[in-house]
Amino acid sequence: MESFKIENLSFTYPLRDKKALDNIDLTLPQGQFVTVCGKSGCGKTTLLRLLKSALAPCGTLEGNIYFEGKPLSEYGQDVQAAKIGFVMQNIEKQLVTDKVWHELAFGLESLGVPTGEIRARVAETASFFGIADQFHKKVSELSGGQKQILNLASVTVMQPSVLILDEPTSQLDPIAAREFLKTLEKINRETGTTVIISEHRLEEVLPLSDTVIVLEEGKIIAKGAPRDVGKILLSENNGMFEAFPVPMRVYGRVSAGDDPPLSICEGISWLSGYAGKNIDRSVIPADKPVCGSSENAVELSDVSFRYEKNSDDILRGLDLNIKRGEFYAICGGNGVGKTTALSVIAGINTPYRGKVLISGKKLSETEDLYTRVISYLPQDPQTVFVKKTLILDLYDALSESGLDPVGKGKRIESVSELCGIEGLLDSHPYDLSGGEQQRAALAKVLLKSPEILILDEPTKGMDAIFKKIFADIIKTLKENSVTVIMVSHDIEFLAEYADRCALFFDGKIISEGTPRDFFSGKRFYTTAANRMARSVLPNAVLAEDIILALGGTLPPEELRSKHFYPAKKTPLPVAEEKKASPVKTAFGALFILLFAAAFIFQIINAGSLKTLGVTVLSLASLMFATAALICLLPHKEFDIAEKQVPKDKRKLTKRTLISALMILAAVPFTVFFGIYYLGDRKYYFISLLIILETMIPFLMFFEGKEPAPKELIVISSICAIAVTGRIAFYNLPQFKPIAALIIISGVCLGAETGFLSGAVSAFVSNFFFGQGPWTPWQMFSFGIIGFLSGILFKKGFIRKTKSSLCLFGLFSVLFIYGPIMNISTVILAQSEFTLPVIRAYFITGIPYDLIHAASTAFFLWFISEAMIEKLERAKLKINYNNTFGLSG
Repeated sequence: MESFKIENLSFTYPLRDKKALDNIDLTLPQGQFVTVCGKSGCGKTTLLRLLKSALAPCGTLEGNIYFEGKPLSEYGQDVQAAKIGFVMQNIEKQLVTDKVWHELAFGLESLGVPTGEIRARVAETASFFGIADQFHKKVSELSGGQKQILNLASVTVMQPSVLILDEPTSQLDPIAAREFLKTLEKINRETGTTVIISEHRLEEVLPLSDTVIVLEEGKIIAKGAPRDVGKILLSENNGMFEAFPVPMRVYGRVSAGDDPPLSICEGISWLSGYAGKNIDRSVIPADKPVCGSSENAVELSDVSFRYEKNSDDILRGLDLNIKRGEFYAICGGNGVGKTTALSVIAGINTPYRGKVLISGKKLSETEDLYTRVISYLPQDPQTVFVKKTLILDLYDALSESGLDPVGKGKRIESVSELCGIEGLLDSHPYDLSGGEQQRAALAKVLLKSPEILILDEPTKGMDAIFKKIFADIIKTLKENSVTVIMVSHDIEFLAEYADRCALFFDGKIISEGTPRDFFSGKRFYTTAANRMARSVLPNAVLAEDIILALGGTLPPEELRSKHFYPAKKTPLPVAEEKKASPVKTAFGALFILLFAAAFIFQIINAGSLKTLGVTVLSLASLMFATAALICLLPHKEFDIAEKQVPKDKRKLTKRTLISALMILAAVPFTVFFGIYYLGDRKYYFISLLIILETMIPFLMFFEGKEPAPKELIVISSICAIAVTGRIAFYNLPQFKPIAALIIISGVCLGAETGFLSGAVSAFVSNFFFGQGPWTPWQMFSFGIIGFLSGILFKKGFIRKTKSSLCLFGLFSVLFIYGPIMNISTVILAQSEFTLPVIRAYFITGIPYDLIHAASTAFFLWFISEAMIEKLERAKLKINYNNTFGLSG
């Protein structure tokens, strides 16, 4: 039986015309070890994620996926969780608990496995993986390699029939990566588990593989046994052949046989046949002299650093000298202090002992340190991005460059072409593949034209083809006297291109030298070429060294410099995001000052019925604040896909009308019935009834389907933010963002969701502010505002502009929330209703209502665009509208 059968599979991401996968036909037999490879953005991750429904991206899917003979869609989430294991690229993101044994048991507990069976499986798995001695350790105490082994063990303990791994070794050092792959091979061979893995580092994984699949632009260009695929790529002069293992590459350039070696052992055996023949060792080039000047760009002297006062030192008396214009590479195992050393050089962390000098000056004395001197590319490229599109992120990098818009556009165009991201500029950075994100982040730091470029694992996620281009970029930087400091596990890249390499261990550098001298003296921490040829060619470090010595031919030079990322260029805008003018800034300041004045008056007169003066001052403040707000109105819609409901879709659905009936009739009746017949002390019961009544129309949208966790998470997140916001502004009476967030939820997610988020936010937040008979009234008041915002947006009366939202927020709180809560106060506090009593309560409540209304407009002004942008993106990513129709 096959594990997966894929028929005519195509997939297109939202807002993209080009298919990420194009007509994929594939059968993966049970028990095989399958490797999927290809350059960045070819569709590897998309294909793997589609094989597990919970991780499948949002987009248009065509074709069929069968798992063990049945359509994948027929398997429930619990069955897929147990039978299809998935190990991600990012080690930390898959760890969810604090202890090793907790991590092993977590998945089984989630599936409801009996306790006795959990204990047995956990014990067996810990023994199989050799992690019994780590059983009670904290996860934070493990190295990167140990954490990834734990990730694999926590998936394997559920006894899946298929293991899917998306570049699992990209963050591991070479030794840890080899150990991880050996464990994976053991699982495959000894348990018959199907393994499907995507990788860029093919040196160790291809010898384990039964089948290799090569993707290019979403299509399969080669499929078969590793040796057969290698021969196909070599015959077609495809650049992907340069990513294949060294023994195969050497064989392909030297011999024309039919059985190329694949592993290091096979390569050693084949190469031993040349031992008695003529080998021209003189053609192996010597180490080049170290590039750079005699001037130190970076100097560290006796540097020690620890993260906490009573913790162990991470850096221990580190000494380091790096010349200007030098490419200095640092390698070493996970957790030895490499990234910490970079953070100290960049001034992110400060050592408690020793000195750090940049061009002979202390960091504190260096002018324009982060604008012109140092650029730092961290290990996680996502931390570099701050805007909603890549093009805006690149403009952000030039915000302090002094260039005019045209000059910035030309600069961005040049760097985009250099890094192969021209066709990605309109994309959200988080929508890119791992390799594309790495190239985009590199482009952003290159735009700053730094004197010192610090790179932490920059080749992670890069395919072999772009690494050649990346090497050319570094060469160009060096020619312009830029110092490049790089931490990497990619020792093949460092051996070929670095000027000096250093081995980091126990918080300091213990070995340093030019690449050939450095790697030829190592037995384990060295290149595949050196491990293969050391008995015949001790000074060979690169595959090219062996090829030349055996009289072979090197790959054509164009493979090393050709641009492999042709794409349609996105026209670059010459204008940037507009900044506020001095006039708008002045009005904004007035807006804030008037609110502050209102607070002061409220606090001074709190509890006093000199309220006529307070009311007049509050009304005046509101009028001036509203005038300031109107002056600030942008009179343009937000830059989002769904700006307004089309006219032909503005008719309210039956579901919405039923919801209105429930909300406007059943909920008020419940409040009335609870107050007069159940008594004030039943407010908990009344509140729960309101939530239940609110949920009924909301759940109607699922039309018999099980609510998807992603959609519920979006709604829950809005409620959590609203509750947190109300708590955060506890010390400012009536100055709360809760109504603003509820309005945004109604506009973006629909009227029913608006009511639900309002009611739930009020109920939950009162666990902190105090539950009481007022809670049901607050639930109804906030809920009705959220419901009306959704209705009015769909009917076209509210638009996604700051002006429209702020005005609705101002008047809805002033004329809906305020009166309802004032009436509730009269009902709850007085035994009889008279016109003077009602008038007194309304007059007393006016200052509070004004503050609440103005604060709602205030928060909508400042957070609406960002929040709506995030919600629209969330809807797009999870196909919110198409699945549930909640905004209609």
